Amino acid sequence: MYEIKIRMADFGDPAVRALLMDVLGELSERYGGSGDDTPIGDDDFTPPDGAFFVADDGERLVGCAGWRRHGDDAELKRMFTARSIRGRGLGRRMLATIEESARAAGCRRLILETGDKQPEAIALYESAGYARIEDFGYYKDEADVRSFAKDL
Repeated sequence: MYEIKIRMADFGDPAVRALLMDVLGELSERYGGSGDDTPIGDDDFTPPDGAFFVADDGERLVGCAGWRRHGDDAELKRMFTARSIRGRGLGRRMLATIEESARAAGCRRLILETGDKQPEAIALYESAGYARIEDFGYYKDEADVRSFAKDL
């Protein structure tokens, strides 16, 4: 069995961009359209106002997650685990990495928005101590959005 390493990555790296196509593809399968139209700038995940992490199995990237500053909070974006690796705790490891990075940058909470067609993501967030908050962000007025937060 190989070890999956989580490391910081440049959001603009071609390998990261390729993985993000998988992220958007899966969101498109679940919700239709392009998957996620949330505006994201190339520098949104640049320290100290954000960070982007990937999970690398030694051959390819199998997961990712990033955070960007949202006032005093950090906003989780692009949390993803490849289908081939799901069920092995990688999502929980990625989430812990994001929380630690945002806390170290002085953020007081981690906030996120997901959708009702991602029950496994919702279950992960709730089991990790996240609670529902008032919807925010790009999709705040959509009926299927679910927003969560956790104090860091």
